[in-house]
Amino acid sequence: MNIPENLKYTKDHEWVSIEGAIATIGITHFAQKELGDIVYVEVETLDQTLDKDEVFGTVEAVKTVSDLFLPLAGEIIEFNDALESKPESVNEDPYGAGWMIKVKIANPTEIDSLLSSESYKVLIGA
Repeated sequence: MNIPENLKYTKDHEWVSIEGAIATIGITHFAQKELGDIVYVEVETLDQTLDKDEVFGTVEAVKTVSDLFLPLAGEIIEFNDALESKPESVNEDPYGAGWMIKVKIANPTEIDSLLSSESYKVLIGA
């Protein structure tokens, strides 16, 4: 299973890439595999400021819908528009073309609460 070491993770199976004050967020390989074929990604929180663990959107698979939880408080500054026409990118390339949002981080100390790749592997039993 692909769990890049340069990323941070959440217990809710989101991954986080941090560059300066901006976090790029998506769902992990494990999450997309559990969900199955993803047919729709909805994010209606663009330009909103949310707290850590608030729902920022949903991902819809053939048989289920799952909430997406914000791993770090901040303003959602970008949505991956390509997912509107190609939501299967989340299945095909969850850490690349399948990224979901970018967030301007409000509280950098929250980064310390995220899981390392090793801790995430333990969580999912990999």
